[in-house]
Amino acid sequence: MSALAALAGVIDRMNEAIGRAVSWLTLLMVLLAFTVVVLRYVFSIGFVGLQESYVWLHGLVFMLGAGYTLLHESHVRVDILYRDAGPRFKAWVDLAGGAFLMLPILAVIAYVSWPYVADSWSRLEGSREAGGLPGLFLLKSAIIVFCVLTGLQGLSLMLRSFLVLAGRTAPSDDRFANG
Repeated sequence: MSALAALAGVIDRMNEAIGRAVSWLTLLMVLLAFTVVVLRYVFSIGFVGLQESYVWLHGLVFMLGAGYTLLHESHVRVDILYRDAGPRFKAWVDLAGGAFLMLPILAVIAYVSWPYVADSWSRLEGSREAGGLPGLFLLKSAIIVFCVLTGLQGLSLMLRSFLVLAGRTAPSDDRFANG
């Protein structure tokens, strides 16, 4: 059982590190957007690649930060029953939700997007816009990375839920604190 807790801890630390690193992209995104606005409306200069760069960064922040968001319970949740429930109920909801909803949906997303990403890699696809950024295939790869990182964090959540249900660990995080 301690191996399960250790695995959950490794996944949590990995998504924590990735999330903190990705969060810096938001600052870069804001600075790029500000630069685009100033260049366009003050100097009447436009660069398609610069405009695409902050849009691409926005996509990367969402896709690569999803596991971090799940780790910190910052995603949208309709918690009418969950909020005030006890630790065992929360553990059951997280375990079942991960096993029957989150992981299957992520598997479908990965399965369906794989040919799309592979085709992009086979052509080393770039932007369709004149003056756009090369490397669109890298951006599209974030879909698969999203599935992996979020799936791993879902697995961590399920492992921690299993440990709570097995009575092997005290409910230490906020998810299991009430009740």
